[in-house]
Amino acid sequence: MRQVVLSLLVWVGLTAPGYAQAPSGAPEPPAKLSRREQRVLEKEQHELEKRVAELRAKRATMPGLSEREKEQSEALFVEGVKYVMLEDYPKGLENLLKAYSMRPDNAAINYKIAEANLLSGNLRDATNYAEAATRLDPQNAYYYLLLAQAQASQKQYDAATKTYATLIKQVPNSGSYLFNLADLYLAQNHLPEALTTLDQAEKEFGQVDEISFKKQQIYLKQNKLDLALAEGEKLIKANPTEARYVLAQAEMYASNNRLPDAVRVTQQALRLDPDNPQAHLILSEVYRQQKLDTEADQQLRQAFASPALDIDARVRILVGYIKQLPSPKEPTNQLVRDLAAATVKSYPKDAKAYAISGDVQTLTDHKKEARNTYLQALRYDNSKFQVWQQVVLIDAELNQTDSLLVHSGRALELFPNQSSLWFYNGVAYVLKKQPQKGVKALEHGRKLVVNNAPLLGQFDAQLGDAYHELHEYEKSDAAYESALVSDPDNVQVLNNYSYFLSLRGEKLDKAKQMSGKVVKQFPDNDTYLDTYAWVLYKQKDYAGAKTALEKALQTSKDGSIIEHYGDVLFQLGEKDKAVVEWQRAHKIGGTSDLLERKLKDHKLYE
Repeated sequence: MRQVVLSLLVWVGLTAPGYAQAPSGAPEPPAKLSRREQRVLEKEQHELEKRVAELRAKRATMPGLSEREKEQSEALFVEGVKYVMLEDYPKGLENLLKAYSMRPDNAAINYKIAEANLLSGNLRDATNYAEAATRLDPQNAYYYLLLAQAQASQKQYDAATKTYATLIKQVPNSGSYLFNLADLYLAQNHLPEALTTLDQAEKEFGQVDEISFKKQQIYLKQNKLDLALAEGEKLIKANPTEARYVLAQAEMYASNNRLPDAVRVTQQALRLDPDNPQAHLILSEVYRQQKLDTEADQQLRQAFASPALDIDARVRILVGYIKQLPSPKEPTNQLVRDLAAATVKSYPKDAKAYAISGDVQTLTDHKKEARNTYLQALRYDNSKFQVWQQVVLIDAELNQTDSLLVHSGRALELFPNQSSLWFYNGVAYVLKKQPQKGVKALEHGRKLVVNNAPLLGQFDAQLGDAYHELHEYEKSDAAYESALVSDPDNVQVLNNYSYFLSLRGEKLDKAKQMSGKVVKQFPDNDTYLDTYAWVLYKQKDYAGAKTALEKALQTSKDGSIIEHYGDVLFQLGEKDKAVVEWQRAHKIGGTSDLLERKLKDHKLYE
């Protein structure tokens, strides 16, 4: 039996004497128990504690444990540790408390009970058992660490600091815990005590970077800049070839508005490392504060030219500039484009480099280049919906229908639930004279819209156009009406709906009212004037139509508008002038299929 127990102790990673092992950092918070589970656990623990108290009282009048009882206690201990490792804390505590009832004065058992309670969220018992472990074995550092952790978890910082202080005093070679003690003092904003502790650590370990950095942090909180700078000088003196310490000092000067000193110290760092991007960034910011914009831009370009400047730092800087774009100052726009290009050059296979560069090009009105840059980003990472969205939007803005169809289709393979992609895919099919496919995409995408009335209106507007192309006029009208519910002032819908009604000669009063509303808002727009004129034409108000078309033709050279003007002249009896206008329209193109017959017969066909 003895051999088996010892083997198990090795298996669970315990060390003799005391079977203590180092806690592996702060434990993960346990899963929250239900109220029923908590009540059961509390009841079990209460009963076990009651039994332990009774057994402990009995043991006070009984002789020491036999060899068999010791083995039984060890087996219970190992079983308890096993369950704790499996995160079955009630089972673990049940076995550990049984072992405790036999050996309540064993430090390792108290320690493991404390650890199990800490992991299960019972901080009060964790503290009590950990305190017992430190009393029973006052030279085991791990026991103090667990106790301090339990105390700190309850925000008992004074108690935790006392525990660390006792640990350092009682346990040999425990000076490294001075850093933990200093951190606790800092957490409580006990700055003088923290400084005293760090001084103690410095006496024991000599010049250590961490000590100087923490002292600087304290001095800055105390507004003792000179002392903080003095610590920085100590770091530089101890590490004369390390540019990072010099740069830390330069940043401290810069953040405290001691700009000439910041320049001097940064130049010192550049003598150690001429291509250091951080040094150039510091100089850029200092020059910017000194209103030396040309010098600041030059330093920024030098920083971005360095391959050592990591991609995330570049993105952070570019995002800051993006918020200012487009700048009214073209040199600023050019600077940001150059920085983005330098980022792509340094990171030619990183999607983030292309994505941020595409954003810069978009905002500085280089849309075609931006679309191609976004496509490069997608070559290296096609999982970002926002990048696909930008590509599709630019395709639409550039009226590149073939690209819009291809890119929206590829994006939908990855993001089939994005309604905006279905919208542009449907638009592309309509523009490609494939209205049936357009309707299918638009109807599918419309079903995916949730709580977005403007987007629903856009879908309905496009469905109105698509159904008109399919000669499904009832569905077309219904879609337009739905779009106007979402947005009664939608100019595209008002114009298209009224025009298509005029072509069909239906609801002309409604068409006139809608088209008139648009013309009133845009009195010089030739397209809207043409629609209004054609509605009047269908109402046989040829004089009104002529007036509207003549105004449109002051700015338009569109063949269809000129053809309409010829039709109006014909209806007004000015047949020779009508033929002249038809001939002019024919030369320009974009006219109706009836124009050839009109010219051939010098007659009006509708």
